[in-house]
Amino acid sequence: MSVQIADRPVDQTPQPPPDDAAANVTVEENTTLRALDNYPLAATLYRPEVANDTVAIINSATAVPRQFYHQFAWALAGSGFTVLTYDYRGIGGSKPKNLRGFDATMSDWVFNDMAGALRWANDQWLPRVVVVGHSFGGQTPGLLENGRSIDAMLTLSAQSGHWRVQGGSQRLPVWLHTHATLPVLSRLVGYMPWSWVSSAEDLPKGVAMQWSAWCRNRNYLLDDPMLPTERYQTFRAPIRAYSIDDDDWGTEASVDEMMSAYPNVERRHMTLPTEGVSRLGHFGYFRAGAAPLWQRDIDWLASAQ
Repeated sequence: MSVQIADRPVDQTPQPPPDDAAANVTVEENTTLRALDNYPLAATLYRPEVANDTVAIINSATAVPRQFYHQFAWALAGSGFTVLTYDYRGIGGSKPKNLRGFDATMSDWVFNDMAGALRWANDQWLPRVVVVGHSFGGQTPGLLENGRSIDAMLTLSAQSGHWRVQGGSQRLPVWLHTHATLPVLSRLVGYMPWSWVSSAEDLPKGVAMQWSAWCRNRNYLLDDPMLPTERYQTFRAPIRAYSIDDDDWGTEASVDEMMSAYPNVERRHMTLPTEGVSRLGHFGYFRAGAAPLWQRDIDWLASAQ
């Protein structure tokens, strides 16, 4: 899961570069990325003045537009990475004028949008490709046919969405949303109007229906017989996977369950306060206030093999 009623995930207004290194970055905001089925996806490209040998893709959480990751993307680029952020179809700059009747599923996000971003990265002729996956964005790269081209992956709260492994205060809301709110409202309205009940983006009907179905499965998406889940075991890139102790949606147990599908995982559980950071929740790692935590993970992305 990646939408919290009590937290506001998205800041649509990009802030100035967080440090001098990131100031030497060219930001191409109005970039178009083509999904594998040629659907146009809104994207932002961050090009450092002095580039290293690595392209970094940031895969968003569910219903979170790419602008939310602006600060972290800038920091990556300030360390020499060529960085791509993008919106899945139906989200942010990749949504149509009207979501009612718009045909999109989470499988489209994975096998067309996410795979298209990876194809773009492979076409940049740089030796390495790394992925930063937030929630859904880290749960699913193991399903990709072209996932073997990923050289390292950092995940934050990439968790099972089943209600039993959510934090105590969130078990009932997760059960309610996945058994009632998402399927019922999506059928009635023709899309999932998240904006009626939270500050998150609305979802295409097919996305909400598939997501809620996965969350009702005890083993989340791993129980979906239509997904090529056997690909997880061929995902050979090293993974650093975080859970965070004040994240009731991405509990230690829920991240353990999801990341058990991958081989070669370095599991880390972040206990707060740490390094001057007292609160993170499901979204806080990517906010500017968490910048003291970033460099160790940026360094890991640069060197992991």
